[in-house]
Amino acid sequence: MTSDTAVEPAPPGMRPGRSELGTISISSRVVQKLAARAAVEVPDAGAAAPRVIGRSVTGAGALGVRQTSLTGLPRAEAEVDGSTAALALWVSIRWPASIPGVSTAVREHVRDRVRNLTGLEVSEVSISVTDLATGLSPLVRRQQGW
Repeated sequence: MTSDTAVEPAPPGMRPGRSELGTISISSRVVQKLAARAAVEVPDAGAAAPRVIGRSVTGAGALGVRQTSLTGLPRAEAEVDGSTAALALWVSIRWPASIPGVSTAVREHVRDRVRNLTGLEVSEVSISVTDLATGLSPLVRRQQGW
């Protein structure tokens, strides 16, 4: 590939996703899915604790509700305003991993992945840790290619 085929940056004052040919808009729902998938790419982070009537329920497997899983997707919300996105994630973290360490890794990885895949600037990534996943072997994710 030669340098003349490189993508030119947007002119000053022009938003990402906009060109002389038109605009590209990315749904909040798409950004939510990208953020959730990016979060599980981080070791020791996974799906949020199950919720019953709006409350997190740890150990809900005994009640027949799905259990906390590090292989499932966490809950995610996204607000897209023009070229900026604000994200919120609800995750579980493997015990005894550092909650601040894993949260920071998730925040940075999600911000980078969403920016790279969409071109949106991510202004905020709020993370709520809803459960600690105990009794799970750290080797399980490595064997699955995580």
